[in-house]
Amino acid sequence: MENVYSWWQQGVVYQIYPRSFMDSNGDGVGDLSGIRQRLDYLQWLGVDALWLSPIYPSPMADFGYDIANYVDIEPVFGSLQDFDALLHDVHQRHMKMILDFVPNHTSDEHAWFVASRASRESEKRDWYIWRDPAADGGPPNNWTSFFGGSAWEFDAASGQYYLHMFDVKQPDLNWRNPLVRQAMYDVMRFWLDRGVDGFRVDVIWMMIKDTQFRDNPERPDWKPGDPPYARQEGIYTENQPEVHDVIREMRSLVDSYGEKVFIGEIYLPLPQLMEYYGEMLDEVHLPFNFQFVQLANWHARDIRASVDAYETILPEGAWPNWVLGNHDRSRIATRIGRAQSRVAQMLLLTLRGTPTCYYGDELGMEDVAVPPELMHDPQGKDNPIHSRDPERSPMQWNADSGAGFCADGVTPWLPLSEDYRHFNVEREQQEERSYLTLVQNLLTLRRQIPALHVGSYASIDVASEECFVYVREHAGKRYVVALNCSNADQALSLPFKEGTIMLSASLERTGPIALEDFVLPANDGYLIEIAD
Repeated sequence: MENVYSWWQQGVVYQIYPRSFMDSNGDGVGDLSGIRQRLDYLQWLGVDALWLSPIYPSPMADFGYDIANYVDIEPVFGSLQDFDALLHDVHQRHMKMILDFVPNHTSDEHAWFVASRASRESEKRDWYIWRDPAADGGPPNNWTSFFGGSAWEFDAASGQYYLHMFDVKQPDLNWRNPLVRQAMYDVMRFWLDRGVDGFRVDVIWMMIKDTQFRDNPERPDWKPGDPPYARQEGIYTENQPEVHDVIREMRSLVDSYGEKVFIGEIYLPLPQLMEYYGEMLDEVHLPFNFQFVQLANWHARDIRASVDAYETILPEGAWPNWVLGNHDRSRIATRIGRAQSRVAQMLLLTLRGTPTCYYGDELGMEDVAVPPELMHDPQGKDNPIHSRDPERSPMQWNADSGAGFCADGVTPWLPLSEDYRHFNVEREQQEERSYLTLVQNLLTLRRQIPALHVGSYASIDVASEECFVYVREHAGKRYVVALNCSNADQALSLPFKEGTIMLSASLERTGPIALEDFVLPANDGYLIEIAD
């Protein structure tokens, strides 16, 4: 590997939803000690960095994204000592730890908001966004919450409304207040001083709001049943120009600690997304690229178009990244089917840039049916179809009654998948052609072959519209990735004579192949080393 690349450019990020990864103490909820118990597995799998969804003290109105204290650990997950022990063990295995940072809002139980709410004269009143009622006594404007309804909550004691772009128990901080900025930068220093290797920043593009509090326009194509967050265009609540000043300050702080990574959650069209790298590449290292998560049609033509468009628009020197799933979106195996999702894993782990893997996707885990009475997600309680609980089900470790996530007789916080006895770590580690074996092999090859982790990318025109083919090249070594994104065999002719199949998505073929005329099986992909 070349020294000019940082660890976060060469490595693979693995997202852990702590509540659902491993329960070590029998309460049915995953915790830090549980993650620590499973580090050998993560090292075996071949990931380089662990990203933990929020682990801070929280009333759990939005399951950790409503933070009551930024500089401690939620007791259900353990203690600061447990965190330090986990971080030590992660570093001992030459892996990295990335923390979720949630700067847009706090819990309404955070001491800052308690003080802000106490009085209009409170010294922390301006730490949050308070406004007088409209002339009719209603909310100050038409802004809507991502969870539905008005984004404004009336506080009878003070006669004003406070802003919450998410749950009513998640008041938005006022990032135009320099005292808020300094307090939050102190939080970042607290964790960086402790040794974390970077942050993934929640809704980073929403931290600044319009100073005039103008109404957002309604989307004309929205209809009842669509997600609440899609009802308005966030012209005045998202992507404000001043947010880039804040991000540059954050990045400067992170950079002062050496080789750390700064990742931003940003759902914006590509031209706007690119702005978050910064004109001088001084903002976010990796603005999350959610194109595959949002792709309406899983078709080779659309996949290629999204990859090529992204590669074309990247600023010079900016590093790409790719994501198939996360804790907010339906799992990839559910969206496109298990057979095709193996091809998706080959795509994710052979493209140029940093991949982020969501826990359990390496097993082929699917969304789990959660009955309304067992739902926890506030986004789904009013409308279960929008619940995010199905993609947050417990990790499937083995075929025991608790799937190895929790002890026998313990009820997990969310229901287990009905098929966990077949799709689990213990079983798939023993199966030569399992989903897990594929992902582990892909990660091994990605680490071993420079062309796959730092090489160039170029797509290739092929006759079949059902296939996406591209070349990765580095230091004279070329590899072609051919992906059949359909459930029918496809005939291909590539502009190379011969090669060697190093890995197939089905794990059914390796060895020499004539590339001028061959058949790529349905739902399969080949990683091929090109002969000189």
